[in-house]
Amino acid sequence: MSSEPIQLIVGLGNPGKQYEQTRHNAGFWFVESLVSAYHGQLKNESKFQAEIATLDIAGHKVWAIKPNTFVNLSGQAVTQAAHYYKIEPESILVIHDELDLEPGTIKLKKGGGHGGHNGLRDVCEKIGKDYWRLRVGIGHPGDRNRVSDYVLSRPGKVDEELIEDTLTKGLRNIEDIIRGDSEKAMQDLHTK
Repeated sequence: MSSEPIQLIVGLGNPGKQYEQTRHNAGFWFVESLVSAYHGQLKNESKFQAEIATLDIAGHKVWAIKPNTFVNLSGQAVTQAAHYYKIEPESILVIHDELDLEPGTIKLKKGGGHGGHNGLRDVCEKIGKDYWRLRVGIGHPGDRNRVSDYVLSRPGKVDEELIEDTLTKGLRNIEDIIRGDSEKAMQDLHTK
């Protein structure tokens, strides 16, 4: 399955020191690692309400962003960057924490609903559902009334290592994802 090359990579998370190490910031962790791996530099860009870096990945010019809005308003930065650079939803990859996947699991998918994730809900409302998602498993607390506290807390040591391992796996496959070779990327990402 070949798809359009990815031009915009968005990591979801909350700005501010108190949120840096929380599960909800898995998307930020990925973007930070990506920018470092490709020798870029995130810079504040007020017109996008985000930090942004321009990267060359597998011969493709790619913009990587971390919205400065809170997770629930992530769609604003995505929309502004996509409109400015004339990027269609099919060429956008959003990296986010996923309650429905255990730590140590990472999945690539295109389209679908928001699954209760408020950041995805906002992105879907702003650009539709036809974008790519890299879903980083963080596990579920077991009780929906504890979800908010859970995603806004730091994972334990074992879970943190598992999450970091999946982010490394995502980085290892990023060039295939960027090129639009999603099938090849999924084959590796979805294999334990």
